[in-house]
Amino acid sequence: MTKEIQAKNLFEQGANCAQAVLGAFAGECGLTQENAFKIASGFGAGFGRMREVCGAVSGMVLVLNYLYGNDNIQDKIAKDAHYKLIQEALLEFQNESGSIICRELLQMSKNGKNPPPSPISEERTGEYYKKRPCSQMVALAAGITEKILNKKQKSSN
Repeated sequence: MTKEIQAKNLFEQGANCAQAVLGAFAGECGLTQENAFKIASGFGAGFGRMREVCGAVSGMVLVLNYLYGNDNIQDKIAKDAHYKLIQEALLEFQNESGSIICRELLQMSKNGKNPPPSPISEERTGEYYKKRPCSQMVALAAGITEKILNKKQKSSN
């Protein structure tokens, strides 16, 4: 099963967007799925339903940070190389979807105004899944991440 399908399935089972993406890569990151869900729990719905950076994007960055992130805070070359990797992933997501911002992806702004944030998550119903592109966004983020992992593995062989 592809990571796209795994992430989409996790989202449709109730995971938030970030949890779905990180959860699909939990094994590669050396995490249990439960730990992945916990780490990503506040990133859903654009950071705690603030509708900022898409949770699927946040999940993608979490995976890339864990697998390829820089842990030497003095190594500017490694820091810049990682920022380049992250920007490439974000730009690919943005080019495919139109944005990396949750409220823009959900088309929530009306007359240039954003709805007030609410911490209350919506019930996951058939109608919920019909009106939201979130399943496709987690699949997109997981697909981009998987492609990067495959490319990195090929270049290291």
